[in-house]
Amino acid sequence: MTVSAKQAQRIKVLLVDDEPNILQFLELGLVNEGYKVAAAQDGQEALSLAESFSPHIVILDVMMPGMDGFEVCSALKKERPVAVIMLTAREEIEDRVKGLSLGADDYMPKPFSFAELLARIQARVRNQFPHLLEEVTIGPFSVDAARKEFRFRERELDLSPTEFELLKHLVFHHGHVLSKSAILDRVWGYDFGGEDNIVEVYIRSLRDKLQDRDHKVIRTIRGAGYRVDLV
Repeated sequence: MTVSAKQAQRIKVLLVDDEPNILQFLELGLVNEGYKVAAAQDGQEALSLAESFSPHIVILDVMMPGMDGFEVCSALKKERPVAVIMLTAREEIEDRVKGLSLGADDYMPKPFSFAELLARIQARVRNQFPHLLEEVTIGPFSVDAARKEFRFRERELDLSPTEFELLKHLVFHHGHVLSKSAILDRVWGYDFGGEDNIVEVYIRSLRDKLQDRDHKVIRTIRGAGYRVDLV
């Protein structure tokens, strides 16, 4: 699933890097994709811009003079619900662990592919700001997160709130096997005190509403969990 140019117009990306060539390259590429972009060359400027620009995504270089990317990430995460993708020329595992522990949502070493960075931006938007996408089409599914509407092969599905969240989680992660425990954590919450067979009950209901009698849409992967295939 990709973010369309129309959808990208709702998404603000703040670029932070002390190398002008990288900033220009990223800004031109993202603007061409439709995103709203602001750029900063140091940490203080980035924090100031974040106040006025209110970005959804921050592409943040680690190695900068003065305030480094770790400090900027920590400050941003304390102030606003922003997704941070950190860039670094250093590949040490310790750096990645430090960035993630400070709240970074993703990590990419330099040099990087613009196509891969774009895919990671889109993944962060889908996971953290799905309301910005409005209606999204994924294979035979259409989901409007704002209106809580789901369609399958042009047919609107009558779903309960929990069924909606479960199907959305499965569809947004299509092609991946999701365990019952992972589904419980994401859809029902970490503090859910019930039995994990509740997932089976809801999967059965979704299959009925999808008319998925042969289990070709929501597949059971024995001993592992469930996987949605776009058929």
